Amino acid sequence: MSTSDVPGARRSGAHQVLLLLYALFTLAAGARSITQLATDPGRAPVAYGLSLVAAVTYALGWVAIRRASVGYDAFARRMLWVELAGVLVVGTLSLVHRSWFPDASVWSDYGIGYGFVPLALPVWGLLWLRRRRAVPRG
Repeated sequence: MSTSDVPGARRSGAHQVLLLLYALFTLAAGARSITQLATDPGRAPVAYGLSLVAAVTYALGWVAIRRASVGYDAFARRMLWVELAGVLVVGTLSLVHRSWFPDASVWSDYGIGYGFVPLALPVWGLLWLRRRRAVPRG
């Protein structure tokens, strides 16, 4: 079902940028983790595994945000909160337990290697969902 098939559904510029960033981060995190796991899995298994988890989370986030544009907000909200929790937990662990992260994961140090976009992305998504609900459709 496309957005044009649903009355009142629309894609804002913010929504399209969110979709683009989620697609980009799915590819970046996925390629990073698969390459690292394939070439030297024993060097930093926790970090590499967490990058793979991040890639899956971004892929699910993309689906959730896409579906939210046609009224399915609940899954998107849950996914964005899970993603934000992941970034905060992994970011904190990477600071507290440096030995677990001889190489960085996507979410290490709250996403510093990606300009803190991993921290900002779920927050932006949650704000977009909130704003979307506040704007009357019609």
